[in-house]
Amino acid sequence: MALKFEVLGRFNRARAAQLTLPHYLCQTPLFMPVGTQGTIKGLTKNQLEEIGCQIILGNTYHLALRPTSELIDELGGLHKFMNWPRALLTDSGGFQMVSLLHLADITEKGVTFQSPVDGKPMLLTPEESIQIQNRIGADIIMALDDVVRTTITGPRIEEAMYRTLRWIDRCIAAHKRPNEQNLFGIVQGGLDPVLRDICVRGLVERNLPGYAIGGLAGGEDKDSFWRVVAQCTAALPEDKPRYVMGVGYPLDIVVCSALGADMYDCVYPTRTARFGTALVPEGVLKLKHQAMANDIRPIDPMCECMLSRDLHSSIVEGRFPEFVCKFLQTMFPKGDVPEWVCNAMEVAGIDISSCCREMRFDVDKSSTL
Repeated sequence: MALKFEVLGRFNRARAAQLTLPHYLCQTPLFMPVGTQGTIKGLTKNQLEEIGCQIILGNTYHLALRPTSELIDELGGLHKFMNWPRALLTDSGGFQMVSLLHLADITEKGVTFQSPVDGKPMLLTPEESIQIQNRIGADIIMALDDVVRTTITGPRIEEAMYRTLRWIDRCIAAHKRPNEQNLFGIVQGGLDPVLRDICVRGLVERNLPGYAIGGLAGGEDKDSFWRVVAQCTAALPEDKPRYVMGVGYPLDIVVCSALGADMYDCVYPTRTARFGTALVPEGVLKLKHQAMANDIRPIDPMCECMLSRDLHSSIVEGRFPEFVCKFLQTMFPKGDVPEWVCNAMEVAGIDISSCCREMRFDVDKSSTL
């Protein structure tokens, strides 16, 4: 195991921790921007350091296609390739089962993709995914899992969950750098609490360095989303990092942090910025609108900080409930906080009645703990 996870502060489920990785000492909760091919488009590495970026996510599938993991290895690994001194995480390539489903064929052996570069078939097995990630050299590497959209129902969900458990053993066996890279397992099971529980217990038995909650942020309703997060975080070990994959909306990050999650990633913030929309405490600011043509004010004159930094400090300093209320009051000044948020915060033990319109709570706490 090549990490150390030390909880520095708590408020009920929420926790702030220090995550020590081979290349950087991180403060959680934290958000990881996605640098699919070894770069965050539009930002230099110095700018990323200035805004407090701690971990960048790279995409195993795309890096294996171009420039190839062999070349990255020859050049000293992805850290040197992209001149990034802090931590890196690589995904397994499993998400491409969903995003490139029309190009993929999934079997017990692995996933066969048709390359979007040259059209040639590419077989990604659990062993090959780990070998590629070992060559790339990220601080955290992800097990190859069988990914299906949460909007899918029926036997395919159960099949994918059990295959994910079978594949984790193949990933563990293939991992040749456990003292330098941390292999995280991924909890699958769709929106079925029974399947999620089976997957959590199976992964925890493997005593991995950390755990991710996968298969969310794919079109499911928000009430189902937070309940899955609440169930998984409650069952995962207290002394290991918990990573909710594909989450990038600020509201979702705050809710998941209140429920006990530590790490997040998504293309949303950077992709949205490239198309001219900034994320501000009130929501979004569309900079391409005509009203902005002659507006010379800063995007947010009151804030020089990052959301993850605020989350961490508010938990450590014992003011997390106040932070959550202020965050929600700013985003929902009329008090129209979504009911799913109110229900999630009730389970998290945070009183947000001061910033919510009066509404009936129908959350069943016993089903989410």
